[in-house]
Amino acid sequence: MTLCDHHTTTEAPVSPNAPTADILSTHERLMLEQERTLTTPRRRPTPIASVLFVTMDLLYGRRRTLQKFLVLELIARVPYQTWEHAAYIKITRKARHTQVARRIYDRVCRAREQQDNEQWHLFILEDTLEHRQQHLGWFRFRLLPQVIAFTYYAVSWVLYLVRPAWSYRLNADFEDHAEHEYAVFIAEHPELEDERCSCTIAADYGVFDSLADVLRQISLDERHHKNESLDDLDRELTSREARRQQRREARSARPGSSAPRSTPTTEMELP
Repeated sequence: MTLCDHHTTTEAPVSPNAPTADILSTHERLMLEQERTLTTPRRRPTPIASVLFVTMDLLYGRRRTLQKFLVLELIARVPYQTWEHAAYIKITRKARHTQVARRIYDRVCRAREQQDNEQWHLFILEDTLEHRQQHLGWFRFRLLPQVIAFTYYAVSWVLYLVRPAWSYRLNADFEDHAEHEYAVFIAEHPELEDERCSCTIAADYGVFDSLADVLRQISLDERHHKNESLDDLDRELTSREARRQQRREARSARPGSSAPRSTPTTEMELP
């Protein structure tokens, strides 16, 4: 079976330990990736991420449900919207520096692709719940998620302005949480293996054997987003250390300056 490249972020990768990887079906590959998620320890969340997760549990319960995932996906789009808007502001400021502006625009394109992928997750969950005829209360599942998303947007924006690495790390924590929650939910509900995805737009996202496989692919997408945020975090820390090194070299070149002290690059903790 072929996944739709336009909306899933990646083909389901195969575990390198699988000897028959070249003949595995999409279902088998997704099963392997789910097992990989379940056996991989969760990231240690930052204090801000922990507050968000506890808030979600208090408002929607600790039990994993499709309704709770719906709220999760609505919030998941927020950091990418933040980065896209912030990047456009930077492009305006750096318009005369074409190469720099182009690199920033590439960041915009990545953020938009990630945001669009999260939107497809939201479409699928909305449609699935509608076909199941499950009522979603206006306050808990319409208004309240918008309030949470607006708050998360403000936090992501401030973190990105102060230090982009903090915003990237927060999103990696969020995506890691989502990846594991989907994987555990599927393990808790084996009946999903026999349920076809009844949503009308499922074929636009990909072709799968069951609703369980659709959710496995969504979990895999979340891992992909997490890895992209970790890559952005590494690039930001490397760039920051390079700028520090340039400043140290510039100071050391001044007459009468003392030898610069070297400070190691570490992943900055969120406040």
